[in-house]
Amino acid sequence: MLDQSIIEQLEALVGKENVLTGKVDLVAYSYDATADLPRQTPDVVVLPTSTAMVQEIVHLARRNKIAIYPRGAGTNLSGGTVPLKKGIVLSFQKMNQILEIDAANLTAVVQPGVVINALNSAVAPHGLIYPPDPGTVATATMGGSAAENSGGLRGLKYGVTKNYIMGMEVVLASGEKVRFGGKTVKNVTAYDFSNLFVGSEGTLGIITELTAKLIPAPKFRRTMMGVFKTLADAGNAVAGIIAAQVIPATLEIMDNMTIKTVEDFAHIGLPLDAEALLLIEVDGMSQDVVTGEAEAVMKVVTDNNGDLKTAESDLERDQLWTARRNALPALASLNNTVILEDATVPRSRITDMLIICQEIGKKYNLTLGTFGHAGDGNLHPTILCDKNNADEMGRMHKAVDEIFKAALDFGGTLSGEHGIGVAKMKYLGDELGQSGLNLMASIKQSLDPDYLLNPGKMVPVREN
Repeated sequence: MLDQSIIEQLEALVGKENVLTGKVDLVAYSYDATADLPRQTPDVVVLPTSTAMVQEIVHLARRNKIAIYPRGAGTNLSGGTVPLKKGIVLSFQKMNQILEIDAANLTAVVQPGVVINALNSAVAPHGLIYPPDPGTVATATMGGSAAENSGGLRGLKYGVTKNYIMGMEVVLASGEKVRFGGKTVKNVTAYDFSNLFVGSEGTLGIITELTAKLIPAPKFRRTMMGVFKTLADAGNAVAGIIAAQVIPATLEIMDNMTIKTVEDFAHIGLPLDAEALLLIEVDGMSQDVVTGEAEAVMKVVTDNNGDLKTAESDLERDQLWTARRNALPALASLNNTVILEDATVPRSRITDMLIICQEIGKKYNLTLGTFGHAGDGNLHPTILCDKNNADEMGRMHKAVDEIFKAALDFGGTLSGEHGIGVAKMKYLGDELGQSGLNLMASIKQSLDPDYLLNPGKMVPVREN
């Protein structure tokens, strides 16, 4: 527990109204969207309103060797914001201003607490979009998305967060403020610090401002649903669409369990007898191009024994994407513990990964549904279990181990968009090897020698 004098100093720095110490508040900030993880209530939650305040908080924490856990909306799925050593949760919900929209340079400057949907609403009148589109886009913040390097539904065509962060302001563990990057399209000055801090999960520095790249909003789109009787046909259709040199804006998959659960949850008329669905959207600036791509998709779907339905209105389109975005909450409604993983493989192995996830679920007698961003190989095997059932939880952990082993064996990676946090640290050596782990530890040691920034995430806490 922090000494009362520390609490009083924090109140003097940011205002008493921005320091939370009540039990209910502390519990609310003790977890994120990740299930089955250790948690610890923080000593205090602090809500700064400026970079200068963040600097002062860091100085105070450093003098007193207090851990700091930067936090956005807490929607992350790898335990990235869970306070493992008590300390200070630094919430950015009050640093939520869009500081600039520069339509001439196709950029926006935002504070870390800006919600992604809010940014897109603000730039829409300029005919622009910010493409990264995580499933929690209505609540996820720019700072949290940058820290986790979020992806989302549009990752296949438009990329992930790191592709749209051009510069940032960061407070280091020393309390120093640094800025790098900016509005220029070309910038090869010095090390690529922006890409170092994007995806670092608050372990190397605290992001206090972001310069984001915007793009013109596509003027035309076509949304389709492919219905398949086998997972293999669906997976082969994904590979076939890419092989046809069509890069959809979105290419999503749901297996039968997910279909049934979502339909029961949302009642939008999904085909319950389908073994898999593909939700596909092509977009662009030319109607002719979009029409041509849609026709190519239709051919691939039918060639792979699928039935294709096209959304004939904005309402039908919205229903399809509501179905996809409801996948996680629908599955979560079935049991008290939802283990949502993030196994990513090369697109050519998507069929293999779909089938092996299904087999692993059967092997361990688990309720396992798979959905995700099939077009970029990013699948979300989701296991529903009961945290009070020790046997079932043990089988779940064995299944997760096998899922990640399979992903790596197929030439994939541990995380396509959810980050590492604390949940996946034990697997890091399997992908990076000891040399990679040593390099990560060296970078951490260099920038945060006291291990005060989000300790216990990505890099094990150093034993003194």
